[in-house]
Amino acid sequence: MNSERIRIVLDQSRKRGMTLLAPDDEQVGLAARMREAAANQSLIAEIRAEAERYLLTPDPELTYALFRIYGDTGERLAYEKVYFERRKRLNAFVIMAILEPDLQRYESAALNIIWSICNEYTWCLPAHFNEGADRPDIDLFAAETGFALSEAMLLLGDRLPALLRIRMEEEIETRLFRPFLEQGPYGWETADHNWSAVCAGSVGAAALHLIEDAGRLSELLERVLRSLDCYLSGFGEDGACAEGYLYWQYGFGYYVYFAQLLKTATDGRIDLFASSKVKEIALFQQKCFTGGSTVVNFSDSTNESGIFMGLSCCLHNEYNEVIVPDGSLRAKYEADHCGRWAPALRNLIWVKDDWMQASGDKAVWPAESYYLSDVQWLISRHVSDNGGSYSFAAKGGHNEEPHNHNDVGHFIVHADGQAYLADLGSGKYTAQYFGPERYSIWCNGSQGHSVPIINGLHQQNGSAFRATVLEASTGESCDHMALSISGAYGHSNLERLERRFRWEKERLPRLMLTDLFSFTESREAADLHVTERFITFLTPELVQEGRIVLSGKRQLSIAYDHQIWRPLATARSDIDHFGSERFWYTLDFEAAVPAGMPLSASFIFQFDS
Repeated sequence: MNSERIRIVLDQSRKRGMTLLAPDDEQVGLAARMREAAANQSLIAEIRAEAERYLLTPDPELTYALFRIYGDTGERLAYEKVYFERRKRLNAFVIMAILEPDLQRYESAALNIIWSICNEYTWCLPAHFNEGADRPDIDLFAAETGFALSEAMLLLGDRLPALLRIRMEEEIETRLFRPFLEQGPYGWETADHNWSAVCAGSVGAAALHLIEDAGRLSELLERVLRSLDCYLSGFGEDGACAEGYLYWQYGFGYYVYFAQLLKTATDGRIDLFASSKVKEIALFQQKCFTGGSTVVNFSDSTNESGIFMGLSCCLHNEYNEVIVPDGSLRAKYEADHCGRWAPALRNLIWVKDDWMQASGDKAVWPAESYYLSDVQWLISRHVSDNGGSYSFAAKGGHNEEPHNHNDVGHFIVHADGQAYLADLGSGKYTAQYFGPERYSIWCNGSQGHSVPIINGLHQQNGSAFRATVLEASTGESCDHMALSISGAYGHSNLERLERRFRWEKERLPRLMLTDLFSFTESREAADLHVTERFITFLTPELVQEGRIVLSGKRQLSIAYDHQIWRPLATARSDIDHFGSERFWYTLDFEAAVPAGMPLSASFIFQFDS
């Protein structure tokens, strides 16, 4: 849609102010509704507790010494910890000032942190800051900050002193609107991943709140809409997010936050939800949970996540097929370590009490199986007669996906929200993590995934290193997937590597894994060495030759041919996304294969309870 068409639509129907956030509420009504909603009571208590805790200490400063740490060492967390605490303070103080207008301490703290954020040298993180650039950087967090301040202005209204309001408007204009319109385009505008949605969606949302000139607003929105089209191009028709669930929650969340504002502003004349692909993306959430709060965490995703109930309710309002999960799965307020304003507010204003009724059958995701053909994921949930919830997921894909791990042919097995065969998920973000050494890091390289190792060599990075799907089907009692994954290795002697999964969903399910190898003859070595590697957080126990047990809430037995394979369990550790050490095992099965000889490897993973 071009800017002239957008301007005409805006001229015909544009709504402004509080109607964008709550079409049927004035400011006082919105605050009362947030306070009175039964579904909000525990969340408000968490926000109040966080605000009270922050009131005990002064706002932390973003010093030059902190800013320099990333450039000097590649370390991100020291600066980001302080930066994100400041955003958390903004959220907690502003929200509590709205909910409790008679308590002056919240309003005073809100005004102070707003002023302090306006004083920041840059709203970007050092990892995204381009020193010496001739224009202001607009990264994820700069855009989000402008979005947050624009809505704080809207919600606080006349309680904002005129000087502070002018300051906020000037900073958003200088840091976002003017560079976006006059010094763009920015690289993220054509990205096919979360950056385009978060940056464009945030800039667009702030513009809807603040820009009065219809021509200028239309020009900006035209660019925003093009960028959001680029974001959607990163999805296939199956709606799956190859970046992982948390990046769905993040990137698609910001698409939705902007789309809802634009739909309201234009009386539905510009409706970004009116797309079959967007509907499928909206359905991804309910497909990728394995049980309770555990998720299929391929790529840079943690293995557990709470649900943004506001986002879920908004999507259910748009598409009846979207499930609103039980309230027990709600994301805790403090769980968002980045302190993102948009979901924090919308988790309060979008929830519906009648959709949030606790019921015994909603906390456990329904037994379903999906094959997502564009990302080549097979996901299966099974609920047993014994009350247990069992899940299996496997992937093909390629080794240059967004937030990629070299993991073609990788798989996970969960039961009752616990990982038995695991994906390590995301590690600690540093310069190295996103640099040339990325795949030397355990959680990113294939050495940290449940895939074979051929003669000591791992999978390689790049879009050419991919799987070919030979078969994928789901059924009431059994799901199948067969992949050719030899192309992920680039190994000169590997002629064929076919990986077959058979997930049998009986009372106690089992997974049958078969790998078929064939090799060309090698002059360099008489034998080739094959390692079948599996990743687990549980301690492997050899109970007898040919059988290893993983014991957690339930028990999983691994059966193998002990005449071919020599098992070796190695305790390992690395640093997780939040900077904490985590402990896990590689469970290896090793065999020597005469050059030129084929090899058939079979493993049975059977739940015994």
